[in-house]
Amino acid sequence: MWLLRLLAVLTVITVASGVLAFLFTRDTRYLLFAWRLFRYSLIVALLVFALLIVERVAIIPA
Repeated sequence: MWLLRLLAVLTVITVASGVLAFLFTRDTRYLLFAWRLFRYSLIVALLVFALLIVERVAIIPA
């Protein structure tokens, strides 16, 4: 779980730095990179949350 938290923090830092780089340079490559990274990280986060919910709800015989 600590690895997921670390990846989330690094993702937030990277997206913020991409937006800041866009604000300083006005180069849209940085903004597109930040947006793409945000979308993919949101998809991964939703998949992880879905897995956690299924893990809680599912009755798995031991």
